[in-house]
Amino acid sequence: MAPTPALLSLSEPPRLSPVMANVVLHWGEMGARWGVNRSVAQVHALLWLVGRPLPAEDIAETLSIARSNVSTSLDELQGYRLVTLVHVIGDRRNRYQAKTDPWEIVRTIIDERKKREIDPTLEVLRSASASAAADDTTPADVKRRMADMAAFIERMTGWYDQMKNVPRPMLERMFRLGARIVRLLGK
Repeated sequence: MAPTPALLSLSEPPRLSPVMANVVLHWGEMGARWGVNRSVAQVHALLWLVGRPLPAEDIAETLSIARSNVSTSLDELQGYRLVTLVHVIGDRRNRYQAKTDPWEIVRTIIDERKKREIDPTLEVLRSASASAAADDTTPADVKRRMADMAAFIERMTGWYDQMKNVPRPMLERMFRLGARIVRLLGK
């Protein structure tokens, strides 16, 4: 990654404008609604907005949260592949940098949520459907609902797996087409 002009100022924590602070706070609120710890989401927002590698101490100071909370948040963000560890020549501290491209951020979030939430649910539904097929005590309508949900999730994850391999310029064109795609396919 090419160094940015912001990298020239490695020695001081970032200063948040009121607008930036508002985005960081909102990111934290949205994270909490999506089941992500508020501090994790705020650390991500800060790194995303600043767009340059920051040491954990600067993150803690900027967000006024405990250094241990920052460390835990960074570990979680690295686990989600949204933040990477970066080393800077002349500085022995670990620095952390977030992805900044919206397409990559959203794709990474979807991939990780699918891996952690959708895939295990699909496995449970497949297993339950197979077990229920041989179980006379499970009502037929319950068997059908489980099988229908498993089939639906399989179709959706199959579609997603196909779409994530479509080149980005083509995806962007598809997004711009929006509902016109339905007309092209002929309702």
